[in-house]
Amino acid sequence: MIIVGELINASRKPIRPAIEAQDKAAIQKVAVDQLEAGADYIDVNAGIFVGKEADYLSWLVEIVQEATDGAPCCIDSPDPKAIEKALSVHKGIAMINSISLEKERYEALLPLIAGTEHKVVALCMSDAGMPETTDARLSIADKLINGLVQNNISLDNIYVDPLVQPVSTKDAFGVEFLEAVEKIMKTYQGVHTMCGLSNISYGLPIRKLLNQSFAVMAIARGLDGLIINPLDRQMMANIIAAETIAGRDFYCANYLGAYRGGKLE
Repeated sequence: MIIVGELINASRKPIRPAIEAQDKAAIQKVAVDQLEAGADYIDVNAGIFVGKEADYLSWLVEIVQEATDGAPCCIDSPDPKAIEKALSVHKGIAMINSISLEKERYEALLPLIAGTEHKVVALCMSDAGMPETTDARLSIADKLINGLVQNNISLDNIYVDPLVQPVSTKDAFGVEFLEAVEKIMKTYQGVHTMCGLSNISYGLPIRKLLNQSFAVMAIARGLDGLIINPLDRQMMANIIAAETIAGRDFYCANYLGAYRGGKLE
């Protein structure tokens, strides 16, 4: 399971003032805490700072990698120009969040990643809007995967995000997402699937319960990447357990290691 730590996001109350004040120590602590909790990538997002986003995003990349001995970042932005600037200071292989089938975004981002070893989140979104059914997701995923491969991006570097939508707005959204994950993983051998799952519980009480249950169900369908808060010990324990039950933990080594490390309590 690839874990992207989601906490360095300017939309979060503790993070926005830290970015504005250029509080390097505060940001670096959040980065190190996530890495130590099991994150493989540290998400950096400064999207709320219109006009300053590119500068803030590249600063975040630099200080996060400084504090984490070069741990890879997930560069998360709606602005391709901000992604380009952040990539210019990133050391090593980054993850880009995200390319979609929206024409303007697709054409702006593709030259930045074509022929590189960067990981890319391929979001199932098009100019027609957000897909609601499994088939609509598969149609977009097919175009994205084929387009990326044709531009010399390997399947192993593609993380398809089938797009999580709130079950509070339509009760079939959870099932449609889960079915899309399963079909993508079976149809495109070697590709990955990734999502930020918290949107599933939007508008409902006890959101953690729904998020944790959804994560376990998605892992059972083949999901192998999550954008989450790795400091949520219960979520991380559920992920470890789900992967073990799904047969993705050779001789239960990860589960036993987590138990010995006190991570399942």
